[in-house]
Amino acid sequence: MKIIVSVKRVIDYNVKVRVQSDNSDVDLSNMKMALNPFCEIAVEEAIRLKEAGIASEIVVVSIGPNAVQEQLRTAMALGADRAIHIETESQPEPLNVAKLLAKVMEAEEPGLVILGKQSIDSDNNQVGQMLAALTRRPQGTFASKVTVEGDKALVTREVDGGLRTLSLTLPAIVTTDLRLNEPRYAKLPDIMKAKRKPLELKTPADFGVELKQHISQLKVETPAQRQAGIKLDSVDALIGKLKNEAKVI
Repeated sequence: MKIIVSVKRVIDYNVKVRVQSDNSDVDLSNMKMALNPFCEIAVEEAIRLKEAGIASEIVVVSIGPNAVQEQLRTAMALGADRAIHIETESQPEPLNVAKLLAKVMEAEEPGLVILGKQSIDSDNNQVGQMLAALTRRPQGTFASKVTVEGDKALVTREVDGGLRTLSLTLPAIVTTDLRLNEPRYAKLPDIMKAKRKPLELKTPADFGVELKQHISQLKVETPAQRQAGIKLDSVDALIGKLKNEAKVI
C-alpha cells in the first residue's frame, strides 16, 4: 500500500513570532522554519505503518516556494521514500491545497492519505475535510490511534466524553491529533541519504489547477498582554471585587 503524507513549512514552534510593523502579516525574516508539528506526527505514523509491513511506499507532498524542499528532505530523512514539491510563490489557501492534493491522489492512487489536522500558522483545520469531500473518500479526523486491517482502517478519535472508533474503507483520508504518536528524530546518516532520494518538482499548472484567492487577510496583531494578578487580604475583599468590579455575582 502506498501512503501519501502532506507536509507544510511553518515557523518553528519554539520561536517567538513577530508581527510586521504595518500589521499586514507575520515577519518571516531570519526566522527558523520547521515541519508543522502535526505534519511531523503524520510522517511518523506513515513510517510506523511501513515498519509494520502494511505500507510499501511513503510519498511526501508539499506546496510552496523552493524553501519547502528543506522540509521535504527532513521528511525523507525520517523515513519517507520520495517527495513531490508543487512550486508556487504564493501561500495557497486550504481549498487550493485540497484541489492540488486531490490531483496528486489521482496520479499516485494511494491506499491512505495522512495529514496533520491543522497547521500552527493559519490554524484553519480545513484541508483534510475538503480533500475528503473533493475525492469522495471516507475520512477520520483528529486521530489518536490508527490501525489498518485488510481493506479497512480503524481510526480512534477523541470526542467530548470519550473515544469514538470509525471503520474506514480504503483508500481513506486521516488527519492526526497530538496523541497519535511521538515523532522520532532524524539520524545524521539518514539526513545524508535523504539528499539522494528522488524529489519531483511540479507546478499547479501541471495538475490543471488554477490558484484562486477567496480569502483576504485584513490584519495581523499580537495577542494582548495579560495583566498581572493581585493578592487580596480576605474573602470579603474577593467578594467585593467580584461584585463591584467584575460584576459576576
